[in-house]
Amino acid sequence: MLNGFTALILGLVEGFTEFLPISSTAHLIIATRLLGFAQSEFAKTFDIAIQSGAILAVVALYWRRFLDVELLKKLVAAFIPTGILGLLFYKVVKNYLLGSMTVVLWSLAVGGLLIIIFENFYKKEMARISDARQMTYGQAALIGVAQSVAMIPGVSRAAATAVGGMLLGVSREAIVEFSFLLAVPTMLAATGLDLVKSAGEFSAAQFDVLGIGFVVSFLMAIVSIKFLLNYIRRHTFTAFGVYRMALVLAAVLFAL
Repeated sequence: MLNGFTALILGLVEGFTEFLPISSTAHLIIATRLLGFAQSEFAKTFDIAIQSGAILAVVALYWRRFLDVELLKKLVAAFIPTGILGLLFYKVVKNYLLGSMTVVLWSLAVGGLLIIIFENFYKKEMARISDARQMTYGQAALIGVAQSVAMIPGVSRAAATAVGGMLLGVSREAIVEFSFLLAVPTMLAATGLDLVKSAGEFSAAQFDVLGIGFVVSFLMAIVSIKFLLNYIRRHTFTAFGVYRMALVLAAVLFAL
């Protein structure tokens, strides 16, 4: 059963992993298994809703960037395909994919392998775009399509947008920051849609649990964002790919 303590733990997990290319959704699903409670409808909504705490961290750190009209237009272009595909596949994702450990582990493993392969072939000279505002609308839309793949639990929205952007010639630093900003409309839309559909089924106590997860996620996400920005200045994403595969191995060994 979700209570204040488990909300605290899951808020920490969500806040730290949301912006790293290791899939916050996968970590939340694994954490709920380790904590020993079932993936109820409320638990699924909780996992989605506390992401808004992490998103608020982006707004707090980057609110001035949202006043840049040129950048805002590129964010809209990237969000459109995500929004359309999200609406089309919402029921499939929530009813059949979200909570499936098999889907999560395969997505983590394949995604981790692809990150390692990508980094072995990627050259810094491939980066022609050092500022997200320099992207064309078509490039922004393709990044939105790449982000949509992360509807599959375990893929990682951060990984999909980062790899997609770098393949299009956007620098590592620029696409990571663009991914932070793109998370705001994307996750608010996902959270809002789910809460509108499910809020009437929740008790007052359950809303208190959501509140704890939200606040903890917000604070931890600020730490995570600053960590990632500092990390990518000197490192590639390879270590995250290795971590993903190690996590899958550990999950299999512990029969999760």
